[in-house]
Amino acid sequence: MTQQTVDQETKAQVGAAGNTIRITTIHKVGMLIVRLALAYLFFTQLFWKMPPTFGCPADFSFTTGAIQEGRIRLNRTTGLCDWLGIQSFYAANRELRVFEANLDNTGTPEIFLNLTGLRQINGWVVDNIIIPNIRITGWLVWLAEFSIVILVGLGLFSRLGGLIALGVSAQLAVGLANIPSPFEWEWIYLNMIFLSIFVITLAPGRFFGLDALLIPRLQKMAADGNPLGRIGLLLTGQ
Repeated sequence: MTQQTVDQETKAQVGAAGNTIRITTIHKVGMLIVRLALAYLFFTQLFWKMPPTFGCPADFSFTTGAIQEGRIRLNRTTGLCDWLGIQSFYAANRELRVFEANLDNTGTPEIFLNLTGLRQINGWVVDNIIIPNIRITGWLVWLAEFSIVILVGLGLFSRLGGLIALGVSAQLAVGLANIPSPFEWEWIYLNMIFLSIFVITLAPGRFFGLDALLIPRLQKMAADGNPLGRIGLLLTGQ
């Protein structure tokens, strides 16, 4: 192994026995790619629900639905009002099953996790808190996703960005995964959850992110007894 190769490697102590793993440049680049992918995903979703209307009709009407002769018929609107209405409808009319696997490729899946109770709770929150206060809650939804773009994209307190992404992704999964019309594939939302967990666990802003610049300053603050320094180190993965 050449000296140049050694210089490209960062040693990280893990485990009680002091075992070492090496975080190489290629590992760092991989974390950067995943981090930017998650941030860009949320970036693409900002513009169809821009404040202050959130893409809704002028009267803030929400999508409604009915089941007629066994078929789902939705009366759709636009923007955030459309997708909140869809969540409301399916909370009352569609169970939530994830991790489905059909082992014999006939009939219904034999393996699945039933989360219908969570979908119904989410429906209650949408119907009784989010929809009636859309002019306020719409801002909270948009700002949450905007904060993910900034925190995860720039690697600024990246673990905090991952936590926000996990909350938003989990809510979307519960409300929209596996609905038939419009069809929403469960793994779209599950993968958003897993990407968020990746960011929380590895705090990739430490590599090619602003966290790398903040950490020495936060370490000094923590050493001086400043609790904000300790909190900051937690959110940057130190």
